[in-house]
Amino acid sequence: MDTIVDGTSARLASTLKAEREARGWSQADLATRSGVSKAMISKVERGESSPTASLLGRLSGAFGLTISTLVARAEGSVGRISRAAKQPSWQDKTSGFRRTAISPAGSGALELVRGMLPAGARIEYPAASYRFIDQQIWVLKGRLHFTEGAETHVLSAGDCLQLGSPADCVFENRGRAACEYLVALAKLR
Repeated sequence: MDTIVDGTSARLASTLKAEREARGWSQADLATRSGVSKAMISKVERGESSPTASLLGRLSGAFGLTISTLVARAEGSVGRISRAAKQPSWQDKTSGFRRTAISPAGSGALELVRGMLPAGARIEYPAASYRFIDQQIWVLKGRLHFTEGAETHVLSAGDCLQLGSPADCVFENRGRAACEYLVALAKLR
């Protein structure tokens, strides 16, 4: 199961609840918009369950926010500089996948995110996670199998992919070494 590992679980639970309440949504409203059960939303908001990467993708998509924005808000990050030691990061304890928000919180229309996918790891995100952003994936190290809808792209170090229309996506490392990549997200207006 994907879980927050840097101590932000309680703050993230509060942030998710605050985002929902700021919109005047009930847990049932958020469940309908995100495809996440009301029971799971309740558990996450009460801190009884840590959100998975896929669940966080569904919730952030319903809010029209990136996962990085949610994590940065939970951390209370502000300013124009994002110091390496303080960049919000979370990791999937089972697969070892790590996502780090590189850009300063509230940096505007552009956001940079670093991903590290260990050998054999696979992370799935629903199309709703991408409906409000344009993004490119640049592989820094290793090989990434990226499935976008029905099409799979095999990307090696130095390759850069412009994502198409929102579709369910899978990040997968079929290799024997870690794959590192940078995702550049531009918020659509």
